[in-house]
Amino acid sequence: MNEVSIFGFKIGPFIYVPVFYFFWVTTLLILKRIVFSRVHKFAQKTSTQFDDIFLKALDFPLVLFIFVSGVFVIENIFGFGFEEDLLKWVGVAFKATTIIAVILFIDRLFKGLIENYSQKFDILKGSGGMINLAVRAVVIGLGLLILLDSFGVSITPIIASLGVGSLAIALALQPTLENFFAGIQILIDKPIKVGQFVKLESGEEGYVQKIGWRSTWVRMLPNNVVVMPNKVLVNSKVLNYYYPETEMAVLVQAGVHYDSDLEHVERITIEVGEDVLKTVQGGVPEFKPFIRYHTFNDFSIDFTVILRAKEFVDGYLIKHEFVKRLHKRFKEEGIVIPYPIRTLDWNPGSDPVKLSRD
Repeated sequence: MNEVSIFGFKIGPFIYVPVFYFFWVTTLLILKRIVFSRVHKFAQKTSTQFDDIFLKALDFPLVLFIFVSGVFVIENIFGFGFEEDLLKWVGVAFKATTIIAVILFIDRLFKGLIENYSQKFDILKGSGGMINLAVRAVVIGLGLLILLDSFGVSITPIIASLGVGSLAIALALQPTLENFFAGIQILIDKPIKVGQFVKLESGEEGYVQKIGWRSTWVRMLPNNVVVMPNKVLVNSKVLNYYYPETEMAVLVQAGVHYDSDLEHVERITIEVGEDVLKTVQGGVPEFKPFIRYHTFNDFSIDFTVILRAKEFVDGYLIKHEFVKRLHKRFKEEGIVIPYPIRTLDWNPGSDPVKLSRD
């Protein structure tokens, strides 16, 4: 490069090149700060968190890119080439810095997305750290391969080795991977969610406590936890008491004497049911209870009372209170709730069975 003459003074490239570089970097940093400040204020007003995460991830890598861009601008304007060995190493360093800046941006972006959305997806609540580690490993690994390739290093043998190694790891971790992808299937299909009350095919009932990358935890009412592998869960039948809604019918079986006035029984039963739904916690007060007679049994006319609870566990208290109040009300109204009685008849002239001791 040639010297530059300003007001009769000759200035060498080792003076004006650093000055220009300093001016370029300082201007872009100030401009970045102004633009980021305004864009950040706008991002705070939006409902989505993606723009905030994007700006946070772009902050530091953009600073590195600004420092790198000064070298390329100087090269294009002043013909500041990298012919000499020292300058070639400088060019390699800045090239590597550019790639590293891109890697840092992608890594910080995915990390922010996983941390922000981990509380919105069930499978990420207990596995966010593991997924974050896997994503970072992939991003950094691909970045290193690109960096080596940009330096002229052949990455074909490395990719082949990684392929063979990945196949061996996949075969060794086949059960774990099956459970992991089954967890992804649960996340996408959403047959169950954390906090819902379910009944497993094996008979256990409880609240879904956690959906992890390997297993799903169900906390039963006795406060014990059933740990179900995701692979087994997706291939079994699950009864979800929260679909299509949390409210559900509560069925109570009862029976009255054959001599009872069934119209009167129905009216009294409905009155008791309405009182229970309005006063007991977990009942649906606006629901109108009803009964259905269905069986002429050996000693009673049986019927089913249909009540309604806000969720499954509320049905226990509703049944408890309904049985107590209905029994009391039937006794006050003179309605008989029969129970089986066995009568033994002896043949005429026969003597009772006598037991003798020797």
